[in-house]
Amino acid sequence: MRVICVAALLLGCALCQAAPNDQEPDEMVRMLEERGVMARLGSQLQQARSDMGERASDLVVRAMGFLGVPYRYGGNSVDTGFDCSGLVRAVYEQSFGKILPRRADQQAAATEVIDRSDLKPGDLVFFNTMRRAFSHVGIYLGEGKFIHAPRAGGAVRVEDMRVAYWRTRFNGARRVPLSGQDVGSP
Repeated sequence: MRVICVAALLLGCALCQAAPNDQEPDEMVRMLEERGVMARLGSQLQQARSDMGERASDLVVRAMGFLGVPYRYGGNSVDTGFDCSGLVRAVYEQSFGKILPRRADQQAAATEVIDRSDLKPGDLVFFNTMRRAFSHVGIYLGEGKFIHAPRAGGAVRVEDMRVAYWRTRFNGARRVPLSGQDVGSP
């Protein structure tokens, strides 16, 4: 049920907000219908519209468009695959034209610290997955879920931050300032 709720939230935003510049709304709806997601959501889409702002929904829709793209260390595109920070960087660049630093630890250092209780869709969530702080990053989607490129052999996917693995490795949350210049160094 939770997966359906998160999907409803994300898809509702896709349907009722402005489409990304390079993708028409009809294409997004068609893709979601082909995956059978639209049929399962029903009236939950209405609630989703009121839960997110236009900018965050654009970012989340764009990130969800990368679901299933293979993981590749150092990867930063659909063609090459993504690692965690490459995914975050690509989503922010394509959604807002905002250039983030390349590595997860650099992204953490270059963005605004926020409390976990203040997380909003589009915020960055960081984890210690390699015995060092800020070694993994994802994009918060809402309802405790985040999207990320997990590891070699995996693909971009959505996971729940509340499960034991992620909960014990959580390092902090950050917000990307959208006004002004690029954040940090590329």
